Amino acid sequence: MNEVLLFTSWFVPFYSLLGAILTLPWCVGMVKSTGPRPAAYLNLLMTILAFFHSLLVFKNFGGTDSQSLVINWFEFGDFQLNFALELSQVSVGALVLISGLGLLAQTYALGYMEKDWSLARFFALLGFFEAALSGLAVSDSLFLSYALLEVLTLSTYLLVGFWYAQPLVVTAARDAFLTKRVGDLLLLMAVVILSTKANSLNFSDLYEWVQGANLNPLTSTLLGIALIAGPAGKCAQFPLHLWLDEAMEGPNPASVMRNSLVVAGGAYVLYKIQPILSLSPVALNALIIMGTVTAVGATLVSIAQIDIKRALSHSTSAYMGLVFLAVGMEQGGVALMLLLTHAMAKALLFMSSGSVIYTTQTQDLTEMGGLWSKMPATTTAFLVGAAGMVTLLPLGSFWAMLAWADGLVKISPWVIVVLILVNGLTALNLTRIFRLIFWGQPQQKTRRAPEVGWPMALPMVTLTIMTLILPVMLQQWYLLPDWEDVDWYIAVALVGSTVLGVVIGSTIHLHKGWSRSRILAWRFVQDFLGYDFYIDKIYRLTIVGVVALLSKISSWCDRYLVDGLVNLVGFAAMFGGQSLKYSVSGQSQGYMLTILVVISLLGFLISGYLGLLNKLPF
Repeated sequence: MNEVLLFTSWFVPFYSLLGAILTLPWCVGMVKSTGPRPAAYLNLLMTILAFFHSLLVFKNFGGTDSQSLVINWFEFGDFQLNFALELSQVSVGALVLISGLGLLAQTYALGYMEKDWSLARFFALLGFFEAALSGLAVSDSLFLSYALLEVLTLSTYLLVGFWYAQPLVVTAARDAFLTKRVGDLLLLMAVVILSTKANSLNFSDLYEWVQGANLNPLTSTLLGIALIAGPAGKCAQFPLHLWLDEAMEGPNPASVMRNSLVVAGGAYVLYKIQPILSLSPVALNALIIMGTVTAVGATLVSIAQIDIKRALSHSTSAYMGLVFLAVGMEQGGVALMLLLTHAMAKALLFMSSGSVIYTTQTQDLTEMGGLWSKMPATTTAFLVGAAGMVTLLPLGSFWAMLAWADGLVKISPWVIVVLILVNGLTALNLTRIFRLIFWGQPQQKTRRAPEVGWPMALPMVTLTIMTLILPVMLQQWYLLPDWEDVDWYIAVALVGSTVLGVVIGSTIHLHKGWSRSRILAWRFVQDFLGYDFYIDKIYRLTIVGVVALLSKISSWCDRYLVDGLVNLVGFAAMFGGQSLKYSVSGQSQGYMLTILVVISLLGFLISGYLGLLNKLPF
């Protein structure tokens, strides 16, 4: 039985894809009499099958070596293009995480989207989304991973633009799609280069090729940067980070998946290509710089947000920046552990914030307050999710940060400063959000705010329990250090940064009427951070401005130079034809004489050009 489950585990991504396909009759309106809910139930059923299948495989995978499945797709000479799949503890564990969080998100969406007229289309897109993520987890081919990242880009565009009747939603979907396309295009260039250099795109073959690869520094640097660009776009890393903020215009259940799993999918690809990046120290340094700038910058930006989803989404960019930093420091195991703990905590935070939005019909933090007694399950979920995000003993993020700090305290002590700073600012931001939503006096929109129904409460409670028992699971997987091996100085520093952030966040004055400070200096700082360091305006003045200028120059050249030359030739032909019609005599001997003279003249010119006239005896 175990062998059958293991052999068929490659089919897990197709469960969600099959659910999305079965939903199509409701999506296109072929089935109207039953309403859209059967489509949601079909997707839920397929996700349940995927979850239990992957869970049974993961439970019985202990001690089994990694296995590969290669499907030959294209072959030309010595070049082969394969769909290679890898079944290992990491990949199967990723399947469990994706299908489990997907199941909770879809159950949550049943309550959140119950009155939406396009419920079937939404669940079909979620199934499409989950299928691409599951395929990415078991992919052992850079070509297949690139193709699935493209599917994720399309899925993001469709889910962000789900409510396409709103102009702001359309703009957000377009910007998210185009920003990711920049990274995907560079990644495609890297895929083409590797296909010619290594003659294979399977990760196992690429790892062997790296051992003896001899590339010049420029080629290896460009290759490494191109490989980084794809995951950077998916993980909203600087300078391709602006899309995640705008993507919050989509439905909240999609935001749950996007901020917990989609960004993790991009980081997982980065983890897979880490051995290839070792060819270029410049690429590794670029990862370190990109991760550090995003981690610190996005954390600062999140503090100035008054939109609940944007305040949480910027912290997603920050933690993915820590993952990029870990990969750049060649700490792949720490990166995976941080991805796991972040995914569960961030999914719980977005479920809690979605419940608040669903009940109050607002995302503005200044319009909330006093919800802790009215929404106890939502309040508990937010508290546990916030605790799971920061280094609070004994929850998961504490062990991930501690393992990272222990490995780098003597090699790169400056990384410890980055971790403490990001952790402390995150604790401050989450405390600020908690106070504005759940503490204080009820506002006009929160005076009558009941707890959400069971389709939304059940996933939150389940994920709350899972976040609390995550350290126990890590202990069973032998991922936690022994107590005698813990560096208590670092542990105290990490926990101290959390406590300091909570204290500052609890004591600073938060006047709900001051969405912008009345003090000029503080208003400048708040606007500077709230508008993301004005990077979008800098882009418009530089990159967008240059592209617009080049477009105008190209348009002028096309209109006046190219079209002018073509029109000149046309007018010359027309004028010549009109002139020649008056020289027509109607006598054939005249035509023959003209042809003879022209041919003789052409022969004389060609002979002179070829030097044949110089060989004549006279």
